[in-house]
Amino acid sequence: MPPARPASSAFALGWLLLGSLGAAAAWVLVAMALDAQSSWMALVAAADAALIVRLVRLRPGLARAALGLASTLLAVVAANWGIVAAWLGGYMGLLPWESMLKLGSGFAWLLVQLSNSPADMAWILLALVAAAVASR
Repeated sequence: MPPARPASSAFALGWLLLGSLGAAAAWVLVAMALDAQSSWMALVAAADAALIVRLVRLRPGLARAALGLASTLLAVVAANWGIVAAWLGGYMGLLPWESMLKLGSGFAWLLVQLSNSPADMAWILLALVAAAVASR
């Protein structure tokens, strides 16, 4: 049986984008259900990214590790944006997706800084390192 062909870059990027946003959506749902930041979900996003880069058959190496890291970082940013928007929108009577569109980047950054403790930052950093290592 011939070896499997590597995936095209557009195909791989599409799956990584879909995986990042899916992991971020799951993270927001868990955070809202537990009423906590749930930064340990960053490890789930890292595992998801590492699995996707392997499933789409990207060639091992630095580029694959960078794509896994970027995918995890996108999930972290999107999840934090979504958590802050859902929390703030709840007080204003808005649905989370309505609040996400109205939330400015400066105010979102301030709220993310205030809501993430040093332990949350440690989970996120651990996930970024795990994504880079597991994706290579």
